[in-house]
Amino acid sequence: MVEVRAAHKMFDDLHVLKGVDLTVARGEVCVVLGPSGSGKSTLLRCVNELEELTGGTVRLDGELLGYREVGTDGATTLQRLHPRDIARQRSRVGMVFQRFHLFPHMTALENVMEAPRQVKKVRKADARAAALALLERVGLSDRADHYPAQLSGGQQQRVAIARALAMDPEIMLFDEPTSALDPELVGEVLAVMKDLAAAGMTMIVVTHEIGFAREVADHVVFMDDGVVVEEGTASQVLDSPREARTQEFLSHVL
Repeated sequence: MVEVRAAHKMFDDLHVLKGVDLTVARGEVCVVLGPSGSGKSTLLRCVNELEELTGGTVRLDGELLGYREVGTDGATTLQRLHPRDIARQRSRVGMVFQRFHLFPHMTALENVMEAPRQVKKVRKADARAAALALLERVGLSDRADHYPAQLSGGQQQRVAIARALAMDPEIMLFDEPTSALDPELVGEVLAVMKDLAAAGMTMIVVTHEIGFAREVADHVVFMDDGVVVEEGTASQVLDSPREARTQEFLSHVL
């Protein structure tokens, strides 16, 4: 479903991604671990085309993201896509951020309806019915008419998940979705994510929730200093890490 090859990302002189390779199969839950500044969030933002790679490629279900391949005299070069085409590609990817980014002047229901109405031009009645079903799926059908300021952090993050799902994405990206929550609210968000995983949603999750990774992840990646240090199954990486840097990181977070 996702194939990242030799991904590099520079911010001026700061080299954040240094040749990252990552493959995520359809229906797989990939959890990305690592210390702050290791490039985890930047990797997600490049998959979602919120950041443009300095080098390398990302493919979603075989489609090259952000570029088209142009053949000239037997050689292939990459040509940047029009922003309209990049937006179309981005609509295939749902993303949930560390901060909720809900529209404060819209109710939970209106937040979930907005993207299908504006981007996909879905009829209001259809968008409303789908949004109500999604709010029920995340356990918030009784909060449909509440504004973000009237919701707890965990409830706001569940609305954000429903909003991302409203575009019917092929993959969901989660960028530390519980790190801004009070500890007692973390479980309600992780429960929704576990339900998505059980339903077969392809997911890449940047998180420090080791228990979630152990329970749900098919594939665990440990990053540090812009590279993939180690990857494998949850039991391989979390219980029997081979690399000293992985062992050191886990000794601090477990």
